[in-house]
Amino acid sequence: MLESETLFSEVAQYLKPEDVAQLKIAHSFGSGAHSGQFRKSGEPYFSHPVAVARILSSLHLDAPTLMAALLHDVVEDTEISKAEISERFGGSVAELVDGVSKLAKIKFQTQEEAQAENFRKMLLAMARDVRVILIKLADRLHNMRTLESMNSAKQQSIARETLEIYAPIAYRLGLNNVFQELQELGFRYSYPMRYNVLVKATKAARGNRRMVVGRILDAIKMKLKEAGLDAEVTGREKHLYSIYTKMLDKHLSFSEVLDIYGFRVIVKDIPSCYVTLGILHGLYRPIPGKFKDYIAIPKNNGYQSLHSTLLGPFGLPIEIQVRTIDMHSVAENGIAAHWLYKSSDNSEFKNEHLKSGQWLQGLLEALLSNTSDSLEFLEHLKMDLFPGDVYVFTPQGKILTLPRGSTAVDFAYAVHSDIGNCCVAAKINGESAPLRTKLKSGDRVEIVTAPYAKPNPAWLSYVVTGRARSHIRHFLKNIQYDESVKLGERLLNQALQSFNINPETITEAQWEKLVRDSGVKSKEDLLAEMALGKQLPAVIAKRLTSPFESIASEQIASPIMILGTEGLTVQFAKCCRPIPGDEIAGIIKKEHGLIIHTHDCSVIASSQKSPENCSNCLDVAWGKDIARSFEVSIRVTAANKKGVLAQVAAEVAKAESNIDDIDMESGDDYTYMRLIIQVNNRQHLAQVMRGLRHIKDIIKITRIKD
Repeated sequence: MLESETLFSEVAQYLKPEDVAQLKIAHSFGSGAHSGQFRKSGEPYFSHPVAVARILSSLHLDAPTLMAALLHDVVEDTEISKAEISERFGGSVAELVDGVSKLAKIKFQTQEEAQAENFRKMLLAMARDVRVILIKLADRLHNMRTLESMNSAKQQSIARETLEIYAPIAYRLGLNNVFQELQELGFRYSYPMRYNVLVKATKAARGNRRMVVGRILDAIKMKLKEAGLDAEVTGREKHLYSIYTKMLDKHLSFSEVLDIYGFRVIVKDIPSCYVTLGILHGLYRPIPGKFKDYIAIPKNNGYQSLHSTLLGPFGLPIEIQVRTIDMHSVAENGIAAHWLYKSSDNSEFKNEHLKSGQWLQGLLEALLSNTSDSLEFLEHLKMDLFPGDVYVFTPQGKILTLPRGSTAVDFAYAVHSDIGNCCVAAKINGESAPLRTKLKSGDRVEIVTAPYAKPNPAWLSYVVTGRARSHIRHFLKNIQYDESVKLGERLLNQALQSFNINPETITEAQWEKLVRDSGVKSKEDLLAEMALGKQLPAVIAKRLTSPFESIASEQIASPIMILGTEGLTVQFAKCCRPIPGDEIAGIIKKEHGLIIHTHDCSVIASSQKSPENCSNCLDVAWGKDIARSFEVSIRVTAANKKGVLAQVAAEVAKAESNIDDIDMESGDDYTYMRLIIQVNNRQHLAQVMRGLRHIKDIIKITRIKD
């Protein structure tokens, strides 16, 4: 095969002869394993692993990586096992192949779940060895290059996945060339019509602007030569996807996107970068606010460069990048730059691996430890992948890099999870600010904490980092678990009492047998499942007490007391909004726990009619001295006059209540208001309504239930 010969010729330029010999053995083995298999295009299947290995050889990747690239599909698509690869080619190659392989043997409920778990597995392997993701990116790049053989639906699905996951990962690892090609190909197949329109538009603009670009290049080269600076100057056309996203983000037409050309200057050292920038600012006027110093403050992926936008000839904005040779190598090849200039010292690999994986390690530490659900993990991953950072300062002057749109809560969790969990307020640039405040580059942020504080579920609506979201959800899940265990115990005790059994007489041996038979890990897990409706308390009580002779199933147990402190496990139905003083009933609903309704709610009536749902109904009652507020809905009919709403609000406040929501509808003579207010109990509600009736323009007040 010509492709294979080219591969061996390329790797012979930098690999030892014995490594090349091993690579040929792996090639022969992989070719035999895939014999008789063909791609959608009709080509022999093994042409794909060879192409992947060639992409990696251009980055001067080591022999084990190239061998794994040649074998990356054998475990998934042939009868060959990981153990056999380990025996023939070593454990390192086998682990790399395993890290890239999909979880083909495991059955998932949905395609999305399978995809999410595959990503999870791949990133776990990536945390151990970054070469896993390099193989996967090369694999995806070649698949994108040959995507035309797929049907259009498959093309779009793969292309969207590439834009959402793989291109951002390549960006995060600093693999600029791979990142840009994945973006371009992803754009081409995701939005083929838009892509073709932009291709034609840029081709037309290219001819018109070629002379201007040449003029700018000559002017820059001459100016730098006069200053005695040895520099390499190149001009480039911006990629179509970056033009498209600029048009989309700023609502511009193509003719309004003027800066479709960029210029790059490569110099010998860092002082020369700043001197060059000064010279260029003297040549063309810089546009205010369009300068970024990524040398002083590098991006998360190690990228360093000076960026400035200048006003060129004919008012044409031009983007300038100034960097050193080493910076350029990292900018183009990212984490793979190491292999291009690799020394024999293996410690260099380890140091580079650690340095380049800081983002990855931080991401996985937060996500993998706190997230057991694969789909949730993928959601968090996507949040942390997309570029666009802000740079903020701690009170000590340390710089933290956060995604665009990050809030003070995101900052708190970036400092430490304990700071995030206990934050109560923030000071931004010395002034108090809400926790939901979005941060800007240059902000100095101080977080105020309190030992009693805990995460608020409302934070999930505005945090943007996967780390913050993962820690918040993890904390809330733990709280819910503890609350569920306590509620489950109360539900079980009530069920046991209905069988005339004292809960204290249940032995550890009975519990151990029940836990074992139920397939759960512990007694606490079983109690939590009862609270969440996954197990019926009556059934569990029956199984626990079956050895007893004195079961009296007709015995009526005391109702479950609602204390108002159950937190997330007990919910109060929005349809009838029960408050202390109302007669109530409970329904155990799977995944939701115990839901409290008023006894006359239509949901309760319909449940009692169904034998299947009736077993989920529970007898509940309010506990004493409930110290919390509850939502209740009232309808107010008033004369359509000015100032009525202000009077209503004043009376509600006078009765020490709050208005959570209001909906108004006005007619010719009357105004109809629907208010959701906070009250402590029925007596408090009566007090509010009495106060409202004192307003002379109020016609009618009623409590309403949906």
